[in-house]
Amino acid sequence: MREINISDIGNVKIGQVENSDAGTGVTVIIAPDSAACGLDIRGGGPASRESGLMEPLAAAEVIHGVVLGGGSAFGLDAAGGVMKYLAENGIGFPVGDVVVPLVCQSDIFDLGYKSSNVYPDKEMGYKAASLAFEGNSGNFKSGNFGAGCGATVGKLLGMERCTKSGIASYAVAVGELKVGAIVCTNALGDIYDYVDGKRIAGVLNTDGSALNDLSCEELMYDLVANPPADFAANTTIGIVFTNAKFNKTQLCKLAGMTHDAYARCIRPVHTSMDGDSIYAMSLGNVDASLDVVGTLANHVMCEAIKRSVKI
Repeated sequence: MREINISDIGNVKIGQVENSDAGTGVTVIIAPDSAACGLDIRGGGPASRESGLMEPLAAAEVIHGVVLGGGSAFGLDAAGGVMKYLAENGIGFPVGDVVVPLVCQSDIFDLGYKSSNVYPDKEMGYKAASLAFEGNSGNFKSGNFGAGCGATVGKLLGMERCTKSGIASYAVAVGELKVGAIVCTNALGDIYDYVDGKRIAGVLNTDGSALNDLSCEELMYDLVANPPADFAANTTIGIVFTNAKFNKTQLCKLAGMTHDAYARCIRPVHTSMDGDSIYAMSLGNVDASLDVVGTLANHVMCEAIKRSVKI
């Protein structure tokens, strides 16, 4: 197994735009030739658009783009800008005299990080889509960029005690099989290293110099009767890619297997107020076992989460 760049998986373009002053942004993943895609939502409070397309019984077998964004439900307008750019460039399903791109979106809650009244819109989505076609694979980079601009973790005791996080990717190749992940880590609780189990990010102590002595889980137990007001300011969103050939139903299972990475690295996770979501996209025709790819997807997502808090 060797590490590769996320763009080495092929057949995908990734563009990012952020508003650093407002602390929000979008990351746009485009499959110019369309791609099968699945989705698994484990959190109880998702901000999403066109998620019904990912249902195995839905008619659409492929989509053209996925948007990971900030702004919570307000930021869902960004997908409209992505659709506009793709339609102008002939990417989508021909319907009469128009082209209709299918674009799904999931957002984090970042309204409490800097600005609470500035969020991604159609203009930002359009610009991110255009940047996805710069060079060979777009302008993706890890850190405080795109959807990760306003991401934070460890918010149980308020934003003044949180750790800044961001967006990150990790990808590997095993023979001709390639699997990679992008994640925007925006969690209520702590982040743990999947290798040694150590807490690496989360709730800080009162002066912000180190992690709090008690973990987020331990703090939650102490606050059982009076959860803090910021309990809703979370959600981790991600996407896993592979060049293995899978249909939408199989990809929904792959996304579900990848959620194990969230459980390994984020505590607590999948709460009633999270929108924790993972997309899974097939970008090639390599024959591979779904169980093998799912296990690899779990691994690459764990590493991407780890990198997203080491910015």
